[in-house]
Amino acid sequence: MTDETKKLAAEAIGSCLATRLRLATRVVTKLYDAALRPFGVTVSQLALLAVAADRGAIRQFEVGPLLQLDDSTLSRNLDRMRTNGWLEKVEEEDARVHTHRLTESGRGLFERVMPAWRGAQARANELLGEAGVQALNRFASENGFGS
Repeated sequence: MTDETKKLAAEAIGSCLATRLRLATRVVTKLYDAALRPFGVTVSQLALLAVAADRGAIRQFEVGPLLQLDDSTLSRNLDRMRTNGWLEKVEEEDARVHTHRLTESGRGLFERVMPAWRGAQARANELLGEAGVQALNRFASENGFGS
């Protein structure tokens, strides 16, 4: 290894924002998933439940980009959520449009899981700190997601 190669490696390892952000994402995701595990739901599925609860229905082609989920991950989550009875498919005139709405069971699950989610949210806030949370909220808002 040359000194230049080692210097470049140290730069990439020590300051790559993408790597650090991916690390933070994995840590925070594990935190939420651990809190939600007793309910049999993941944080990705909870996000889908929340969007369905907020909008009344979710269209696969709209919610994927909103939550930055690829088609296969989104389809797999929606399939599991229908199998669990949390979502139901809504018939559309255009069979290519896949719309889902929250079932009564899904609504009940969503309401039951929120206290555990709030606990994970508080811990994530502690880990990220006020500046980190503000940066994430600003980023989400600037990219079309937020309150």
